[in-house]
Amino acid sequence: MSSLAVKILDKNTLRNWLLAEPRSKSLAIIDVRDDDHIGGHIVGSRHHPSSSFGQNLPYLHEELRPFSTVVFHCALSQQRGPSAANMYARYAEMIGSAPTTQSVYVLRGGFTEWQQEFGSDGRLTEAYDEKLWKLMC
Repeated sequence: MSSLAVKILDKNTLRNWLLAEPRSKSLAIIDVRDDDHIGGHIVGSRHHPSSSFGQNLPYLHEELRPFSTVVFHCALSQQRGPSAANMYARYAEMIGSAPTTQSVYVLRGGFTEWQQEFGSDGRLTEAYDEKLWKLMC
């Protein structure tokens, strides 16, 4: 049985991965924000709310098996993002199918820091609502 260690990922590293040519098809970004999943999201991210994350974990695990890199985040990546990443890693270990070549990360600063730097860059952020973020921050 292999162990998936959850690591921290800097937003600039994720930016570089997203802008790499050709763009990696082995990268999955999982956004676990709940009702706060508004005002934009990282290009290509998949929304799996933390409120239903546990019950959807078997499906998500199967969905993510082909990816060599999985990045989790929430608004700040202080609770929901790290919790989801750890839950994913523990589940993979529990069922004995942790991919040996898969890396699991939590995006430092979450979407809040991401949008501050990359919100207006359409190559990196989709459906960005600058007015909403100005109200929230």
